[in-house]
Amino acid sequence: KKDIPAVNFIIHEIHCRRNIEICPYCSDSIPKSEMKNHIESEHVQVTCKCRMKMENSLLKDHEASSCPLRPVLCQFCDIQLAFNKLQEHELYCGARTEPCPRCGRHVLRRELQQHPRLCG
Repeated sequence: KKDIPAVNFIIHEIHCRRNIEICPYCSDSIPKSEMKNHIESEHVQVTCKCRMKMENSLLKDHEASSCPLRPVLCQFCDIQLAFNKLQEHELYCGARTEPCPRCGRHVLRRELQQHPRLCG
């Protein structure tokens, strides 16, 4: 799947047919000696802690960006919790109050960042 100088093409083609296979899952060119390892490491089905099944090669991205159980931090208290629990926690946590350092009034945590502009 790469450009080859015409003078080398026949020898290159013979070499590829003898030594290279196309992966049936991802269509990458893989040395025949590494095909079994490639399939086992990249394409074997694994189960995430959220019980979703996927290829091993996709697990890292899933865990980092779309897994409902991936760890995230609450914007108000910096406690780490599962993404699927974040919204409920932040509704509760943002409704708690703290005194404003400037005016001393008790302000909802979710309004604390905007409050200094309002209290002068």
